[in-house]
Order: sequence, then structure tokens, then C-alpha cells
Amino acid sequence: MEILNKLKNLDAYPKIKEDFYSRTLSGGIITLVSFALILFLFLSEARLFLFSETETKLTVDTSRGERLHVNFDITFPSVACSLLSVDTTDISGEQHYDIRHDILKKRIDHLGNVIGSRQGGIGAPKIERPLQRHGGRLEHDEVYCGSCYGAEVSDNDCCNSCEEVREAYRKKGWGLNNQELIDQCTREGFIEKVKEEEGEGCNINGFLEVSKVAGNFHFSPGKSFHHSNIRAQELLAVPIGNYNISHKINKLSFGKEFPGVVNPLDGAQWTQQMSSGIYQYFVKVVPTIYIDIRGHKIHSNQFSVTEHFSDEKDNSKSLQGVFFYYDFSPIKVIFTEENKSILHFLTNICAIIGGVFTVSGIIDAFVYHGHRAIKKKVDLGKYR
Repeated sequence: MEILNKLKNLDAYPKIKEDFYSRTLSGGIITLVSFALILFLFLSEARLFLFSETETKLTVDTSRGERLHVNFDITFPSVACSLLSVDTTDISGEQHYDIRHDILKKRIDHLGNVIGSRQGGIGAPKIERPLQRHGGRLEHDEVYCGSCYGAEVSDNDCCNSCEEVREAYRKKGWGLNNQELIDQCTREGFIEKVKEEEGEGCNINGFLEVSKVAGNFHFSPGKSFHHSNIRAQELLAVPIGNYNISHKINKLSFGKEFPGVVNPLDGAQWTQQMSSGIYQYFVKVVPTIYIDIRGHKIHSNQFSVTEHFSDEKDNSKSLQGVFFYYDFSPIKVIFTEENKSILHFLTNICAIIGGVFTVSGIIDAFVYHGHRAIKKKVDLGKYR
């Protein structure tokens, strides 16, 4: 019994008899406010528990030999699809000119309405009965071998289409400005196709696969070629300086989409009446990994960008187009979705309830005793 009595004396919650209870108006108000505050904090904590939060981590990017997936959707209201080419080059020496695979071009009128769409390239019909190199018609089982008009590497080289002639000229580093004189181009209707699209614009969208090293991809009027480390353009019989490279970037991203990603160039637009020259975007790509709550990884990229326009008057090489120069950050960002544990949630709830009741008790005691002290002085006539 002595042990039980000592244990009773340790009771931190002494019970007050009902006759001694004293309830006040201020205590009731404080109690209502306390319950409202507890409910608000409980709902806030429950929301944090039910919905995952994202933890950010920075690490050094040690990946090697990966490929970069570039998604784009760009509209050129004043450049015809026949004149627009997509090229890529990087510091490793990898170069691709007039890329056509995985790219769709849509012809648009001056109001922005789509007239037609096709894969990259002119899309001219094949020659049904082409001329032989010597100028005669094919007879019996004779194999056609068209002239490359001086761009042949050997006597056995053949150019059986306008595109093959242009490709041969590109390899030589020559500009093909008089395509009306090329039999293949004339018979395929190449020039007529270019003239037919005069005054039109072009929406070009698709994706590129490039090496994960610094480089650039660009959209330029005319077909590009490369010779002696100097890039120039084959202007398809259109006068230099007459290209308006005004453009709108509907979408540009590097890699897959992931929750919360912001692509700063989406919706960017640059429009000028006379804007021939080079518009350059300098892009800093930050490798990013997003890990969702189920542990699924999304390998992607974020990027920042600065812009610069160089007028054709300041450009001695007469280059024109929209260029995207990209480089990579050595730092990789890892986003990880996480949920709080149930123990963490219960601990916070207990802390909220206990903390609010404790603070409310202190405030109630201060108000109660303060009110009694003031009332006592009033009764004694000492309070004025």
C-alpha cells in the first residue's frame, strides 16, 4: 500500500473535483480558437503526408557516351519549307547536313494556316524516262547514269536525281546556284516547287539525336555544305539577304518531359520586318534525373539560355538562320519524390495537439489571473 501511495503522489495530472471547476468566457473563446488552430494544422500535416515532396540533390555528372534527344517545334512565317534545312555539328567532328529523318515540315500561308505537310525534302517525282549522261534516251536494258556536272570523283560516279547532284556539289564544297541548268532538277520540277512555295512559311517539328558533347544545331534557309572548315549556303537561285528569319519556338526540350520541368524557350517569339542574319541561342544544358515515388527513373535535361542577333550587315560570310549552341554543365541534378513515414506523421500530430493546448493554457492563465487582479483593485478602489 505504501508503494501504491507513493506512486499516486507522482500523478502529474491531479483531478479537480467538479465543485471546484470555474469556467470563464475568455477560456471558452481561447478553447474555440485552439480547436480551430489544431484542425488547420492537422489538415496541413495530413496534406504533406498524403502528397509526396521532392528532394533535390546535386552530384558530379560522370556519364559518358550518351546521346542527346532534342525535341523541337518551330514556325518560320517567312521561309518556305523547300528552302529550310536542319543541320548539326559538334566539337567531336560529327556533322549532319540537311537532316530529313524524324522531321516533319508543314507548309503554312501568311495567316498561319497549314497548307500541307511532308517529310523533309522537296518530294519531287521520279524521272520516268531520264536522259543518259551522253544526252540520249535509255534503250533496252541500258542502266541510267546521270551526270554530276563536274562534281564526279571518278568516271563511274552517277547522279540520278537532283538531290544526288546537290549532294555531289556539297561534297565538293561548291554552291549550286543555277539549278535551272541541271537536267535532273528541271525534269523533277525542283525549281517549280521552290517557286510554288514562294511567299509561304514553314512549321518544322521533330527530334534530333546528337552526341552528348558541345555542339550546335541550326535551321537555315538554303541547303548547307561544309568545305575547308568554312560553312556556307547554297542559295537555290534566291538573292542573298532576302530571307526573313523571324520565328516562333512553339516547343524546345532536351530529353523526356518530367513533372515540374520548365523549358524557358517554349512560346518564345522573335518577329521583325527585315530580319535577315543570324539569330543565336546559347544553351546551357543541365543533366537531370527524376525519380518518382515508385522508383522509376526519368533521364532528362534542364537548360538555361541567352540570345544574340547578328545582322547580315555585320556578317561577312552572309550566313543566315537560327542557331542553337549547346554545352553541358558538369553538375547533374537528381530529383527524388518521397513520402513522409507514418511515425513522422503521428509525431507531428502529437506535437501539434500538445503544443497548442500548452500555449493555450498559458494564455488562458495569464488572461484569468490578470482579470482577477484588475477586478480586485477595482473592488478596493485602487484602480483608476
